[in-house]
Amino acid sequence: MSRQVLIVPDLHGRVDLLIAAAERYPDAHFLSLGDAIDRGRHSMEAVQLLLDLKEQGRATLLMGNHERMAEEGLKWYTRYTGTHDLGDYRKAMEGYQWWMGNGGDSVRKELGGLTLEKFPPLLSSYIEQLKRVVFVTADGEIYDEPPSQPSVLVSHAAPPVKHQQYPNPLSAALWLRPFEGPFAMPEGVVYSVHGHTPVRTPTRLGRHLYIDLGAYETGRLALLEVNVHGVPHVTVLCGRGDPAIARRYIAFGEPLPATGVNLPGAP
Repeated sequence: MSRQVLIVPDLHGRVDLLIAAAERYPDAHFLSLGDAIDRGRHSMEAVQLLLDLKEQGRATLLMGNHERMAEEGLKWYTRYTGTHDLGDYRKAMEGYQWWMGNGGDSVRKELGGLTLEKFPPLLSSYIEQLKRVVFVTADGEIYDEPPSQPSVLVSHAAPPVKHQQYPNPLSAALWLRPFEGPFAMPEGVVYSVHGHTPVRTPTRLGRHLYIDLGAYETGRLALLEVNVHGVPHVTVLCGRGDPAIARRYIAFGEPLPATGVNLPGAP
């Protein structure tokens, strides 16, 4: 029997939408695209729930560029504690400021303070468990490498490709935008699914699908059900937020079939 796999894009602290998804699909396996933290007001609650779901065998967690920024200062500070090299400490502080200036300040405010010296163990544990790229097969199994059977490639921003700005393909998978493609994909991959770039509606551009609807401000969270043998269906959970903000998002490609579900408090 195949397992239902639902891909969850950028939450940015919208734990209420994740709770709604987990309650609506109690038997599904959730594949988080990353960017669960920053910007919204409940990053740590979202992290805790994702880790709980993973512990229950109900979730696979990927890294987004925001988790990557959160990781940078911590990585260098951990190194500094062993080397006592002030160069490592400088890189740690630069990494910390990079994160703070790009959304991390919301986590600091949520916690009532945050330093590298007292980095939250929960957030550190979460970051350590994140994958970069996975492949999903028709039976709902998830692999770290391209399997022998047809699959769907899933990563935060783009397929892992060599790029002039990101020589490491696994870095490119966290940062590249749709207009920097098209992206080559491994043999046997039917299509790829990504978040990172907010779109007005779930969108297909060639063989790449984009489902980040700016949940933290629009209140709209897209859940894409993996279907290796056909067009995947998308359910959009509509909660508290301002859907009109989506007019500011980029429009490209063609829309994917989607069904909206209004949650309590939806406008």
